[in-house]
Amino acid sequence: MSKILIRGARVLGGEPRDVLIDGETIAATGTGLDAGEATVVAAEGRVLLPGLVDLHTHLREPGREDSETVLTGTRAAAVGGFTAVHAMANTFPVADTAGVVEQVWRLGREYGYCDVQPVGAVTVGLEGKHLAELGAMHDSAAQVRVFSDDGKCVDDAVIMRRALEYVKAFDGVIAQHAQEPRLTEGAQMNEGVVSAELGLGGWPAVAEESVIARDVLLAAHVGSRVHICHLSTAGSVELVRWAKSKGWNVTAEVTPHHLLLTDELVRSYDPVYKVNPPLRTEADVQALRAALADGTIDCVATDHAPHPHEDKDCEWAAAAMGMVGLETALSVVQETMVETGLLDWAGVADRMSFRPARIGRLTGHGRPVSVGEPANLTLVDPAYRGPVDPAGFASRSRNTPYQGRELPGRVTHTFLRGRATVVDGNLA
Repeated sequence: MSKILIRGARVLGGEPRDVLIDGETIAATGTGLDAGEATVVAAEGRVLLPGLVDLHTHLREPGREDSETVLTGTRAAAVGGFTAVHAMANTFPVADTAGVVEQVWRLGREYGYCDVQPVGAVTVGLEGKHLAELGAMHDSAAQVRVFSDDGKCVDDAVIMRRALEYVKAFDGVIAQHAQEPRLTEGAQMNEGVVSAELGLGGWPAVAEESVIARDVLLAAHVGSRVHICHLSTAGSVELVRWAKSKGWNVTAEVTPHHLLLTDELVRSYDPVYKVNPPLRTEADVQALRAALADGTIDCVATDHAPHPHEDKDCEWAAAAMGMVGLETALSVVQETMVETGLLDWAGVADRMSFRPARIGRLTGHGRPVSVGEPANLTLVDPAYRGPVDPAGFASRSRNTPYQGRELPGRVTHTFLRGRATVVDGNLA
């Protein structure tokens, strides 16, 4: 590989520095570095971050290649500044065996736009009845450490306890989709004033909070790790804060859309706003932002959920739940957290790179921008502001809630182990 000199970037938002990449690693940092034969990237005014890590991505392959593939999903990830993503298990067939997780892992290695770390299913077929091959998936070439039935809740307390006990042996983590199924039968949106006025089935906050309460207690009892997916309510924040005050091994994530959007948008009946968990109230949004700022919520995860147009361009009740998010995540975090003064860029690096990599036990990512470290890097132009145009997405799907909305920030370059995957905002 040729050398690359990133000239004058604000590393983690600090003072301008040069960063020299030689091969797969960072060879030098400082000011006035000699470019020599290196390719120079002029980065004055831009922010240099460690490559972003997503704990929660739906790549859909195998089985739903009409909505996304490993290739298109990792291209979207690279455009969004991500160098690693965790691919959720709700594929067809379900990623509940060593064979399926290895297939996804090898596809990620083949395409190379970012690293793909498969997430294994907790139960066979996501049916919640029998534990999947957790040990075999961990021992496979994919070395799975995160397990989740995301899309469904592991609602059986005995199964959840057994899963927590099993993964403890190899320092794995169960990532729970907290949704009590009986409390959300027929639910279409957040239960509250708006659902009552629109006559849509309500999705109560307690359906999420009751499962979180149970699972943090189980994790404490077993002495294992539990991670709460896409936390969405103020009450959930308080439960996680309480669990952490006890010293229990509990972590949590929040999506960009739950940091910005509210259930008021459902008044449009536009299915682009239909998501699981549903958009909540403004009070919930503010509680989530505060919790991400103070570290109660550990990280931002996209829950990138691509769907073909026919699954979204229909009446609300029939529409699929989910939003794409890889290509807009950093912009939404800049708007909701940086421009509000809740986080600085070092905090963004912590919540979108360091912590998710640590939770997923993902070596080589979420590392400091320092000499000798892997050159997994993201260069951002924070001064940019422009409308979101899904027609230009790298993702195969277009179900974004931000179409036409002006958002700040733009990833100009992404480097995966020293190789540029994005240059001047375009795929390399």
